Amino acid sequence: THYFLVLWRKGMATTAILGARRTVGLHRWSLPTFRRLLSSSPGRLQDRKHVQCELVKDVAVIRLNSPNSKVNVLSEEFSAELIETMQEVLANKDAKSCVLLSSKQGCFIAGADIGWLDSAGSIEELKAISLNGQAVMQKLQDSTKPVVAAINGSCLGGGFEVALGCHYRMATKSPKTFVGLPEVLLGLLPGAGGTQRLPKLIGLPGALDIALTGKNVRAEKAKKLGIIDLLVDPLGPGIKSAEDRTMDYFEEVAINTASNLASGSLPMPSREYKWTNMKGLQYHLTTNQKHVRNYVMRQARAMVMKQTNGLYPAPLMIMKVIREGLERGPIAGYEAEAQGFAELGMTSESKALKSIFFGQTECKKNRFGKPAKDPKSLAVLGAGLMGAGIAQVSLQKGYGVVLKDVAEDGLNRGYQQIYKGLSDRVRKRAMTSFERDRTLSHLDTQLEYKGLQKADMVIEAVFEDLRLKHSVLQEVEKVTPEHCVFASNTSALPISQIASASSRPSQVIGMHYFSPVEKMPLLEIITTPQTSKETAAAAVSVGLKQGKTVIVVKDGPGFYTTRILAPMLAECITLLQEGLTPQNLDKYSKAFGFPVGMATLADEVGIDVAYHVSQDLSKAFGERLGGADINVLKELVDNGFLGRKSGKGCYVYSGRKGKSKTVNTDAEAILKKYRLPMKGSHDVEEVQMRLVSRFVNEAILCLQEGILNGPVEGNIGAIFGLGFPPFRGGPFRFVDTYGARNLLDKINQFRERYGNQFDPAPMLVDYAKDPSKKFHRS
Repeated sequence: THYFLVLWRKGMATTAILGARRTVGLHRWSLPTFRRLLSSSPGRLQDRKHVQCELVKDVAVIRLNSPNSKVNVLSEEFSAELIETMQEVLANKDAKSCVLLSSKQGCFIAGADIGWLDSAGSIEELKAISLNGQAVMQKLQDSTKPVVAAINGSCLGGGFEVALGCHYRMATKSPKTFVGLPEVLLGLLPGAGGTQRLPKLIGLPGALDIALTGKNVRAEKAKKLGIIDLLVDPLGPGIKSAEDRTMDYFEEVAINTASNLASGSLPMPSREYKWTNMKGLQYHLTTNQKHVRNYVMRQARAMVMKQTNGLYPAPLMIMKVIREGLERGPIAGYEAEAQGFAELGMTSESKALKSIFFGQTECKKNRFGKPAKDPKSLAVLGAGLMGAGIAQVSLQKGYGVVLKDVAEDGLNRGYQQIYKGLSDRVRKRAMTSFERDRTLSHLDTQLEYKGLQKADMVIEAVFEDLRLKHSVLQEVEKVTPEHCVFASNTSALPISQIASASSRPSQVIGMHYFSPVEKMPLLEIITTPQTSKETAAAAVSVGLKQGKTVIVVKDGPGFYTTRILAPMLAECITLLQEGLTPQNLDKYSKAFGFPVGMATLADEVGIDVAYHVSQDLSKAFGERLGGADINVLKELVDNGFLGRKSGKGCYVYSGRKGKSKTVNTDAEAILKKYRLPMKGSHDVEEVQMRLVSRFVNEAILCLQEGILNGPVEGNIGAIFGLGFPPFRGGPFRFVDTYGARNLLDKINQFRERYGNQFDPAPMLVDYAKDPSKKFHRS
């Protein structure tokens, strides 16, 4: 799958990325102002808004604690206070060393304030921000007194760069403690010295791996890489909580470590790599020797191009800047870093990726408020792939779950899927085997409805059959308490139709999960006119606790995500009927930025599912779903060509886990029976725009009809549910970037050539008439 979509799926638990909030109304510090701060004469140690400082023995303890925020983020104000505090520490004769630590549990510094970065209006402003950041880190590095970074929790982006500027780094040995440089996920590069200090510290291959992937590096791995100098085991609970005891103990160890470094009883770690051992040999060959270094760079570039198709400028710029520092020295390297940071920050790709971050942050909020009765106990009906996945993500977040199925074999398969999913987390060190077993102890599997008497929410994940769902709903309402919410995990059946069989329709809602549930971040919640605010609040609350990014849409055929995907898949079938090969269809759609090709996507979704959904949506939307002959799908399904799950679809899948695929010639023969004349061309751009214009046009119709609450949720749903290219920012940002007039002209050309399935949305026509109308302000 596409490099960046995978990273966003993994990481935006890494949403702390470069800071989780905006800071507004702050004075913009200029570079001369920062230089005055660096050279000013500080006074005594004092507390400030974000930075508090006290002298413990002979150690200055600097506590980072941004008010009214769960995390610390580097804003202009925060950075200035850190500089001022360091000035005071250096001037204080009683302070022999310094400790930087956070007063917040689970977070050292989450990174830079993205609102600050996003507010910059020019390359010059962004370069000044980078130079200011470099100055702060250099001040730490140049300190004549040992500076210890004590890391407990997330240490990302600018926060990691702060730690890299310190002389000594220690961390708690906790799954919640990790370091990383996720700027690449926002189309940026580390702009406060990270591209220069990290390669020097751990070598080129390790630095590229961290900077190009944006991944989190756990404390134990960071110790092996040479990033962390000392690991401290967390403590268990006592009179205080385990977290509080660990913070107190960790601070005590940090103070003693800093004091010992100052006195010389603890030697400063050697950062020198020697040729006489294997690790030193590898470092010098890959980082300092030109020919081997060039080979490493070529390999890294080949990987980036393979995974991004060259559509994302940030990884390539990161490699360029790192190379500059290694080949021309630190002065050139830091200058290249600041310039590269500034140039990337003004690209459309970075603006789009930052808008996704802001959008996802908004979708992590419950706009319906806190439910009066927050669900504690869940029941999941159906132990298939989706049901077991929903149960797993619920168990992981502390819910007690009753998993019901009609067959013992189904329950066993569901339990094994959950056990394997949790065991994979143990293997990746995301949890311990003890935590896995404790989590599983909260799972109750059964064949009957008993046990649902205490359920606060029932999530139904049975087959997509309306009569079956009605039957299940009525059985559930006989045994569940009056307040219980009934949620249907359906991808297309209207929730109002499902709720028509309910005795309490105000408590019926749709919760559309995406497969595989434990990996896909999106949850699409669907409300009907009868759905109460309390029910909506409860559903969003559960989704957020499950770790999902939640969009809430109104009921309608296909809701939002299925509805906008259907016309594009119909156009795919049309192109195949015209003779475009599945390989070229995949190649052209991936070149646009989709994570998988469209022919492969049809196989992944299931051709039988596509046929079923097409039948339902065609009744609702008529010729808007036209172009393709639905009999193509019917005949493919009748022949058993259901996609990957049956081993045959557009492709024939073979080998281990079906990883090897060849074109299904029998499917091609069916397509030839329904051959359509090619009225236009199969040039790359024409194919791409035929697909994308139908997708985007339907998204605009959803906004116009009130299915969507706004363009932000539309973008988030398309990206995290359907794989719309992240660097394009979603369908609505794509319209702003491509131009409403340009898109309308293209759609009108297609309508004239191919038919009324390309009728433009009235809202698009309206926006095309007035260039000042945009879906996004910036």
